[in-house]
Amino acid sequence: MSTTKFDEGRLMQVLVAPIVSEKATMVAEKSNAVTFKVLQSATKFEIKAAVELMFKVEVAGVSVVNTKGKTKRFGKTVGRRDNVRKAYVMLKPGQELNLSGEAA
Repeated sequence: MSTTKFDEGRLMQVLVAPIVSEKATMVAEKSNAVTFKVLQSATKFEIKAAVELMFKVEVAGVSVVNTKGKTKRFGKTVGRRDNVRKAYVMLKPGQELNLSGEAA
């Protein structure tokens, strides 16, 4: 899209949390991608703009996955996990995003 302006307040809410798991770490090493949990209503363009705004990096592309929540039992009670929308954000070569909180 051509330079679309997004509401900065909305962009600050789009990224819910980084996903730090074994799979996310393998994807990060293999394709220079970072994984985030995002709002259900977030678009790829909003996710790209939010990452560029918050972390000051250049984004090459965004892939989005919707994961259905599982049904779980807690004794007699049947519960359900929430649906999750994940975004795999591919960074341009030479760009790096450190989510571990360590000082470089």
